[in-house]
Amino acid sequence: MQYVIIGNSTAATFAVEGIRAQDKRGKIVILSDEARPAYGRPLISYYLYGRIALENTAYRPASFYAENAVEVRLNTRAAAVDAENKRVLLADGSFVPYDKLLVATGSRPFIPPTAGYESVERRFTFMTMDDALALERELSPDRRVLVVGAGLIGLKCVEGILDRVRSVTVVDMADRILSSILDEEGAALVRRQLEEKGVRFVLGDRVAEYAGNTARLAGGAEIAFDVLVTAVGVRPNVELVKEAGGAVCRGIVVDDRQRTSLPDVYAAGDNCESADLCTGARRILAILPNAALQGGTAGTNMAGGDAVFAQGAAFNAIGFFGSHIATAGVYEGESFTERGENSYKKLFWKDNALKGFIIIGDIDRAGIYTSLIREQTPLDTVDFELLKRHPALMAFAGTARAEKLARRQ
Repeated sequence: MQYVIIGNSTAATFAVEGIRAQDKRGKIVILSDEARPAYGRPLISYYLYGRIALENTAYRPASFYAENAVEVRLNTRAAAVDAENKRVLLADGSFVPYDKLLVATGSRPFIPPTAGYESVERRFTFMTMDDALALERELSPDRRVLVVGAGLIGLKCVEGILDRVRSVTVVDMADRILSSILDEEGAALVRRQLEEKGVRFVLGDRVAEYAGNTARLAGGAEIAFDVLVTAVGVRPNVELVKEAGGAVCRGIVVDDRQRTSLPDVYAAGDNCESADLCTGARRILAILPNAALQGGTAGTNMAGGDAVFAQGAAFNAIGFFGSHIATAGVYEGESFTERGENSYKKLFWKDNALKGFIIIGDIDRAGIYTSLIREQTPLDTVDFELLKRHPALMAFAGTARAEKLARRQ
């Protein structure tokens, strides 16, 4: 059996482990267009920030590939999938045959079509380690940086570079930062914390035109800068499956075993759609824990096992300069709010189930709320009034508490 994996990040790593749990002998080939082994993408900002050394950003030990008998082909771009003949065509004209194929190609930065963008000499995105290293070469105490995008990627970039440059200005069309995961009150708190560190925000506006090192905003203001980072969003890499005739909506369409519509072809990670257990809708759940679960599910099933990915939801855990944020699910139904000077908690529930939460500050017990969502625990089986204020196992019935304790051991 020959397993081929296109991509070499979270989903691919867990797929290897899923395959090897079922099949110790089959050949595994990873095709990666990057020049380095798998690394933790969320760690690139910590590398720039100086909290972690470059060699410590590896996602698995250096021995991982050898121990799992994986052939890794770096700097190798997959150009097409020939599903009829079960082979992957490479950019150099050669091909790699497969019995089972996993497309774990992730996503790429979206660059808005903006007049004058090509006139910007020092322009970067912030998704890969190569992006971070290229940006690092342009950082100096006299440089003014403009970050376009106040979402997760943009603000992690800000964290990584703020202490290494003269100033950082962030522009976003939304009226608040982190608009995809925070409500107005939570966003205002985090914005204040970042502004206290020296970050300048221009919200509710967009760059209409670049003229060299000047950004002209739609609202009429101009911002001078030396370095530009664009972080306004991503696009899933679906082309290999789409061009091979596979079903694609916004992301690659897969079933709960990560199978695409193409025979013996699977997909996992930020390029595919999954059912959101909070809403029932199918959408891209582009976060690391889901990519890991999807990759493990795909690898298990590719090797003849039987695994299901059925706990997909939007979960985020992120921090900026020591301040922590955890969010999950959807923000609808009834709510409970708890506020502090530098903390904020809001829970949302509907139909006897916790649907989502926002926690800023102490997130140590957020895993209990996450468990309630993932397992869709009926709230009338727990002491929810206690859990609102004090998330603890004592709020669960004896049997459920014993089961959760057993999982931790």
